[in-house]
Amino acid sequence: MCWLGMPTLAIAQPISPVVIAETASGGNPVSLFSFAGQRPTNLGAKDGQFAPCPGTPNCVSSQAAASDQEHKIESIAYTSSPTQALANLKAVIQEMPRTAIITESGSYIYAEFQSALMGFVDDVEFYLDESARTIHVRSASRLGKSDLGVNRKRIEAIRTRFSELESLV
Repeated sequence: MCWLGMPTLAIAQPISPVVIAETASGGNPVSLFSFAGQRPTNLGAKDGQFAPCPGTPNCVSSQAAASDQEHKIESIAYTSSPTQALANLKAVIQEMPRTAIITESGSYIYAEFQSALMGFVDDVEFYLDESARTIHVRSASRLGKSDLGVNRKRIEAIRTRFSELESLV
């Protein structure tokens, strides 16, 4: 009560986004909320090709047409052996928070990346093309329309860290 006999309003303290759980597989923190959506049914590299990006701006692919600047991103070049390149790629993915490799088969890796606060999931695919000595990439948000450039920034961060590891070989 304040001095006029009126009740005072309690002002809530701001709540910081905190991680409240850990995954069972290695203690990677998970998000406070979960807006995971459904895993797409068009994943995989069929004859070395990913599914095209949808019409929304929340996807990048190294296999998008050069004229499609909204979705086009460069593939990741490698100089080591294909086996070493895949090992380096896996190491980079596993270093990243809230990430899980879901499928690993031959020259293909599929991983899910979860956003920190809201738990949005992005599906990220990698296909190693031995003849071109490159790793094709596709990174797409499951939900929503805009990702504020997150998929592109993620692939560029992966490229940078991968190049660092490749230079050590």
